[in-house]
Amino acid sequence: MVSSGMLSQDEIDALLKGTDSNDEEEITIQTDDYLDLMEKDAIGEIGNISFGSSATALSTLLHQKVEITTPTVSVIQRKKLSDEFPHPYVAIEVNYTEGFIGSNLLVIKQSDAAIIADLMMGGTGEITDSSLDEIMISAVQEAMNQMMGSAATSMSTIFNKKVDISPPSVELLDVKEGEGTEAFPKDELFLKVAFRLKIGVLIDSEIMQLLPLQFAKDLVDELMNPKEQAAAVEAVKEEVRVEPSNAYTETRHSNAAPVHAETHHSYFAEPEQTRSQRPAVDVKPAEFSSFEPVPTYQKEMKNLDMLLDIPLQVTVELGRTKRSVKEILELSSGSIIELDKLAGEPVDILINNKIVAQGEVVVIEENFGVRVTDILSQSERLNKLK
Repeated sequence: MVSSGMLSQDEIDALLKGTDSNDEEEITIQTDDYLDLMEKDAIGEIGNISFGSSATALSTLLHQKVEITTPTVSVIQRKKLSDEFPHPYVAIEVNYTEGFIGSNLLVIKQSDAAIIADLMMGGTGEITDSSLDEIMISAVQEAMNQMMGSAATSMSTIFNKKVDISPPSVELLDVKEGEGTEAFPKDELFLKVAFRLKIGVLIDSEIMQLLPLQFAKDLVDELMNPKEQAAAVEAVKEEVRVEPSNAYTETRHSNAAPVHAETHHSYFAEPEQTRSQRPAVDVKPAEFSSFEPVPTYQKEMKNLDMLLDIPLQVTVELGRTKRSVKEILELSSGSIIELDKLAGEPVDILINNKIVAQGEVVVIEENFGVRVTDILSQSERLNKLK
């Protein structure tokens, strides 16, 4: 303590450190320091397209009108999570298994999750208790699984490549109490994309998407600078040339004669003198692969022409399972039946109950569809139809 009223050197240093710390903290949370306007617009557009299809999927599940609009992009610090999430939330973690390397965290209020769970189980959504039991958490997990599956399909279209995700894991999140914070990636900086979520007249809130900042920047970079693999391959093909031997090349350029072609052979007519000067070359007749007999199904194509207008039943099978009579009788509205396929696996396309192709589920406007990814050969398909 200094009696003259002047501050000691320690007090001055403490004040300076405090000022520097506050200034640095204020600077580090500025979004514009990490993302320019174009990057923010790109992130918002990716979110708009992917979560637009998610809204359609959620609307089908809940039988309610669902709107997910108006994304807001910001950068947040890990140490500020308690300020960003002051209430109890539900965190849904999804990892990319194909197409990208990274993770995606969805965060919604626990009260909103409880309403979604109640609607999933056949309720009205008008609840007074926002607590979640295991069954309700499973219902929320399934709803988020459908949402993120639709979002992954949209991202496949945006980035023109296959994008797959892992099944989502759900954690109850209360940052102030330190619960569920392990769901957050270990990065110090996150990109938060906040969407306005409206479900009928029951929910008017926010759903937030958290991405590691570097992963978000990688997404933008890939969107802005797509890898032109096809062009690169064509360029390589243009550069590759098969050159004949030097002696033969020299002879052709100096004494080349017109080329004469007959049924399956071609030859160069050269003067006798040139032929004697050229080094001996082991010349053999060209050998061509023998053609196999035309398959029977091609002979039958003419007979099939008269059948081409006959309608066939097309079925898309999401999966199968076996249940006992007791389990079937215990089913009620809102029950969840686990199938023998994982989320994201191809679905089977059947014609008259016979598999002819596989594909992935897509959303076209407000209808489900299937994009064919693998198809049986023509002969196999005809054999299936017999």
